[in-house]
Amino acid sequence: MRLRKVPCDEEFRLRPDQLGKLSDAAAIVATVGTTAATSVDPVAAIAERCERDGVWLHVDAAYAGAAMVCPEHRWAFEGVERADSLVVNAHKWMLTPVDCSLLWTARPEAFRAAFSVVPEYLRTPDAEDALSLSEYGPALGRRFRSLKLWAVLRCHGRSGLQAHIRNGVELAARFEEWVAAEPGWEVCAPRPFSVVCFRLEGDDERNRALLNRVNRAGEIFISGALLGGRFVLRLAVGQIRTREEDVRLAWDVLRRESSGL
Repeated sequence: MRLRKVPCDEEFRLRPDQLGKLSDAAAIVATVGTTAATSVDPVAAIAERCERDGVWLHVDAAYAGAAMVCPEHRWAFEGVERADSLVVNAHKWMLTPVDCSLLWTARPEAFRAAFSVVPEYLRTPDAEDALSLSEYGPALGRRFRSLKLWAVLRCHGRSGLQAHIRNGVELAARFEEWVAAEPGWEVCAPRPFSVVCFRLEGDDERNRALLNRVNRAGEIFISGALLGGRFVLRLAVGQIRTREEDVRLAWDVLRRESSGL
């Protein structure tokens, strides 16, 4: 299959008007919570194009899908019910150990047609009535991943997960405010969830040097990404025990290590 990349807008969201002709397209991937900037693609508008042209729509909500547990964040998922498939990784922001990925599909028969191979040694008397996951993906055997997620849901419940998500978003918003108010620093992308993209004023090498200095110090760990051709730093809040003093420490370390750069 040939990959075709679609231009983004100034907020790093896929532009539906740039999809072009879809006559030869097999699938479009829209993202709710992109990896670098956690941007939210306009899924409803993309779904409209897919439905009109008969193209499979897959929605990648690997990180941000956990935020659907909070009513105030469901704006980001408008249109996902129109997708042919949707993925959320519970191991990213839902307190579940690696790996546990959740798949929903409105077209299970298409998955079964693509993956189902049932030789005689896999046939059983009740095979027609049983759900065999081997018929919905490439793996024949698999671990009991859902048990981990069941334990999280059993221990924390909806209210516990909501508190966890809200805490991460609130702490990221606080960090974003500190960066925006500090001379010589800038916020580089909208922050819909718990990841802040920011940078020190100056060239990419200065920011790469800061990333290396901060991570070598060992008090906090951050990552970087390229947004709009510029190297930016990323602070992600996702641990259930993270508190404001931890985020304040991160900001103090960043300012300290930036001196002299």
